[in-house]
Amino acid sequence: MSALSDTEITAGQRAAAELRSRLGDAVALDDATRSAHRADRSGVVPTGLPDAVVRARNTDDVVTALAIADSLRVPVVTRGAGTGLAGGASAGTGTVVISTEAMTAIHEVHRADRIARVQAGVLTAAVDTAAARVGLRYAPDPGSVAISTVGGNIATNAGGLRCVKYGVTKDSVLGLQAVLPGGRIVETGTRTVKGVAGLDLTSLLTGSEGTLGIITEATLRLRPIGDDLATVVATFGSAVAAGDAVAAVMDLGVVPLVAELLDEVCLRALDAWKGTTLRSAGNTLLLFQYDGADAASASARAASVLRRHGATHVSTGDDGSTDLIAARRDALPALERLGRVLIEDVAVGPSKVSQMLSRIEEIGRSHGLVIATMAHAGDGNLHPIIVIDRAADGAGEPDGIPASVWRAADEIFGSALELGGTITGEHGIGILKRAWLRTEIGDVAADLMSGIKSVFDPHGIMNPGKALA
Repeated sequence: MSALSDTEITAGQRAAAELRSRLGDAVALDDATRSAHRADRSGVVPTGLPDAVVRARNTDDVVTALAIADSLRVPVVTRGAGTGLAGGASAGTGTVVISTEAMTAIHEVHRADRIARVQAGVLTAAVDTAAARVGLRYAPDPGSVAISTVGGNIATNAGGLRCVKYGVTKDSVLGLQAVLPGGRIVETGTRTVKGVAGLDLTSLLTGSEGTLGIITEATLRLRPIGDDLATVVATFGSAVAAGDAVAAVMDLGVVPLVAELLDEVCLRALDAWKGTTLRSAGNTLLLFQYDGADAASASARAASVLRRHGATHVSTGDDGSTDLIAARRDALPALERLGRVLIEDVAVGPSKVSQMLSRIEEIGRSHGLVIATMAHAGDGNLHPIIVIDRAADGAGEPDGIPASVWRAADEIFGSALELGGTITGEHGIGILKRAWLRTEIGDVAADLMSGIKSVFDPHGIMNPGKALA
């Protein structure tokens, strides 16, 4: 940078130099590191590279980085493991990435109080493992549990396989430590399940996608592990029929631990990749798991309902259930082998799952597209995934995605809203869904959200152009 005049040095380059001076080797300026930190799993690739990557080691590093960025008005993109699916962590020219991935300390696991206190970069599965050592569970269980971080899950309010019973991430977050622009530290929430002192800033930061501040530590709620586990697997001739059966099972009054759906496209992709024969028993697979003392009786009742609703095959017991859970987690990478994927994330009420599945199938047919659907079916969270041929021409379209794909996505979002649902159940808005946000929330709510952001982030440096309408 020394060869450039002061007028030629951009604010981002000036920030990079100051960050390196203050934080040393925690700041990466090489092209390889900057390239590796410019995109998340969504496939959104921004223009250029971020000017610097701060690999924060602790809260103090984040304080220093945000103070420098705010003083120079340089946009900041927060990054965990980069597993986001909506483009929320994409960072191009003129930005600074602050990564919390190196902040991996588990400070405390308290059995009696049923809490854990961890840094933001801890992998979600690691929290669950630490809790299990004292007979407890960290309930949030996203498909990316083995590779995603707690901070990223909180930033997007991630859901997952067990959320049908235990709720999404926000239901397990009791308190947060976060750093705001300028370097201010805020501590929110409590170590207790109950706590209503003042406005709920913990919930406000949860799901904010890095637009308000950077989460550095979290106090998490832990839960007892169920004594018993019982599994029901059923196959159906169609996804729509399986959706009807889901609603009937959920109407039994016993909440399952897991209620997952994989359609025919998912099953074929898994079979092709893993050499399995999942598709041979039917076009759509449903997996239910129950925990607790009544697990066996609940699974038997669910099996009976599934048979009455036309299941082509029903099995009970835990044999193979671990493999099926793994298959559910492998469904996305299996589809990624077929082409570029546009991953959607709508949610409707459980009673509307079959209607939404029918709409998705119709949309795929009308646009000549392959749309795979996997779902956290028990809470109505569907992931329609449009598989795009790598040879498809998307020139001139956003992110190189063909116009027909965007039209299909628009119809999927519209269908979810018509059925009383939402355009995102757990992945967040990021970049990919920002154009549809105001349609769902309305002008008044959008304006209130913008006003809240201005209080937290008066200079607008936190993940600009993301998440908010």
